[in-house]
Amino acid sequence: MHPSLPIRRERRTTTSRPGKQGGAALYVALMILILLALLGIAGMQVAGLQERMAANYLGVNQAFQAAEADVRLRECFIEGVVNRDGACAAGATAIQQICDDGFDATNWAAEMSTDVPQVNRVNVRAIGPCISGNSELSMGTGPVNEDPNPVYQVTVYATNAAATANAAVDTIFRP
Repeated sequence: MHPSLPIRRERRTTTSRPGKQGGAALYVALMILILLALLGIAGMQVAGLQERMAANYLGVNQAFQAAEADVRLRECFIEGVVNRDGACAAGATAIQQICDDGFDATNWAAEMSTDVPQVNRVNVRAIGPCISGNSELSMGTGPVNEDPNPVYQVTVYATNAAATANAAVDTIFRP
């Protein structure tokens, strides 16, 4: 090397061009995070809705089971009255013997639901005389002699324990 010549050092610098790298990876990652967050929110809403639906189903089922149990108790009582053995005295209830009162179980249950909902309601009717022609012309009195065709209509309105759901069961019972 000659002392009078300056030493040249080449420097290689890499400069990034703003046109080629614009942070696209950051934007894609943010979009994916937003989509995942929306999926999570939708999943939470669906889970909450399903939980409320399950709770409502449970309440309605409990109300129906309460009404069904009450109907079976009243039917057992009627069986005890007909057979004169006094079975199921805990289900004792008044048995109506009126044929022409226009009783409609659907309207009766609707009226019960507007009443105090925590109390179960029962309506028992002896409809055998009404359908077998074993009643007098007045159609509002009981049979003259014992009905050879005992048929009863038992209607029960019940709620679940929390009084959030109600159910009505209407049966025709022949002991």
